[in-house]
Amino acid sequence: MESEHQPRLRSVVSYVQRGGRMTVGQQRAWEEYWPSLGRKVAELPEGPIDFDAWFGREAPVLLEIGSGMGETTSQLAAAAPELNYVAVEVYEPGLGQLMLRAEKLGVENLRLINGDAVVLLTKHVPADSLHGVRIFFPDPWPKKRHHKRRLVQPEFVALVASRLAPGGTLHLATDWENYAEQMLEVCSAEPSLVNRYDGWAPRPDWRPVTKFEKRAVEENRISHDLIFERR
Repeated sequence: MESEHQPRLRSVVSYVQRGGRMTVGQQRAWEEYWPSLGRKVAELPEGPIDFDAWFGREAPVLLEIGSGMGETTSQLAAAAPELNYVAVEVYEPGLGQLMLRAEKLGVENLRLINGDAVVLLTKHVPADSLHGVRIFFPDPWPKKRHHKRRLVQPEFVALVASRLAPGGTLHLATDWENYAEQMLEVCSAEPSLVNRYDGWAPRPDWRPVTKFEKRAVEENRISHDLIFERR
């Protein structure tokens, strides 16, 4: 049944289902590692995922939405072995590359999900269960007519907040000023969240500099971090 924390699934999505052929290495990663490390949203059984069983241990679950090609995600998972780190991404070659990076770093606390994060959160993640959610440099959809496609909208933030455990954090980062202001406005308006800082959060030393962030610096765009906590 639909409720305030179980919104109807969107007719407008925040991503483009890109094609693209996998490299030999990415294909190998899918063949060797995906059966144990990955699942597709569309193929999940009904109900919540049993993360403890999947990881083989009890640990706080952190969900990263939009892991891209995995450079940052693999490093963050490696740096936090105490977390059960879950990455959800729609781009299959990106997940293949993430598995290769994780293999190289010897990461064991990472699991991957291919598909729409909104469907995942709505149908397969219990309320009050996540230690944290990270959304780093989501597609900015810079043209005004495309702003409705941006991921960070009031309904989405309400959904994420409902899945966070009390004290859990939503950490956002973007290098697009207009999107950063939208994120701040939307998250500040969500009654179950409180900003840990007075406006922007200081850039954390532990977050690796991504290729997008390097490009932003070259193009004179400033990156902004936001960290909100579930009340």
